[in-house]
Amino acid sequence: MKRNLSPGRVLGWIVLTVTVVATVFPFWWMIRTALTPAADLYTDNAGLLPHDPTLINFARVLGLTSTAEARAAGGSGAHVDFARYLLNSIVYCALIATFQTLFCAMAGYAFARLRFPGRDLVFAIVISALMVPPIFTLLPNFVLIKDLGLINTMAGMVAPTILMTPFAVFFLRQFFLSLPRDVEEAAILDGNGAWGVFWRIALPMSRGPLLTIGVTTTVWAWKDFLWPLLVGRGEQNRLVTVALGVFLQQSPNTQPDWTGLMAASTLSVLPVAVLLVLIGKRLVQSLNFTGSK
Repeated sequence: MKRNLSPGRVLGWIVLTVTVVATVFPFWWMIRTALTPAADLYTDNAGLLPHDPTLINFARVLGLTSTAEARAAGGSGAHVDFARYLLNSIVYCALIATFQTLFCAMAGYAFARLRFPGRDLVFAIVISALMVPPIFTLLPNFVLIKDLGLINTMAGMVAPTILMTPFAVFFLRQFFLSLPRDVEEAAILDGNGAWGVFWRIALPMSRGPLLTIGVTTTVWAWKDFLWPLLVGRGEQNRLVTVALGVFLQQSPNTQPDWTGLMAASTLSVLPVAVLLVLIGKRLVQSLNFTGSK
């Protein structure tokens, strides 16, 4: 059955197409620049594809070239252990996403199902933290981490956000409120306590929302810059976002190393892009808050 192309539908498709192009084109141009030789950067900029594509920019960013080869390709010759920084970012995001999702699920279930004195007041205090700008907690967190002796450690970098965030607690609480009580009451009759109901009933039925929180937390942690810059100063725990700034500072004084910087940026975006492609469909399906597979 053919659908009529009304003016509203045509306008909607035009707006959607323009929005997609405006969103995707910067990423495409970043990849194009990364594949362009540094010598051709300003002369070969008329087409959507480089005339002489090369992988030398990725090789020198990953430290697979000699100093002479890196300088010949337009770099400064300085060594940047980008592979280590990528691994540090993966560990950083995995720790935060895993533990924060778990602890927020515990808190959300407690606020949704458990009865204890001051529950609503505590929940209101937690939600009110959404109105506090993160920059206000930056200095107190830094002083605390410094007093604990955790500067330049992975533990110090993940400590402020590994337990919970107000939005995740609120998000999961709202979902737990929608779960059918009959299933939980049946589990209680079978001899399960609150802890058993949470692990055996609530969590398996909450895979979609848990996946949503896990992915959004991963993306947020992956692009985090200021806190890792302050705490992870050393090269051993440096994240990829901080490494991009260091790489830019090591560029020649005459002009930035755009081809190398775009290659490094492409590598930094790739893990998150792969994650979203692999679980994007499940992520969209989880937004219906049904609690089913």
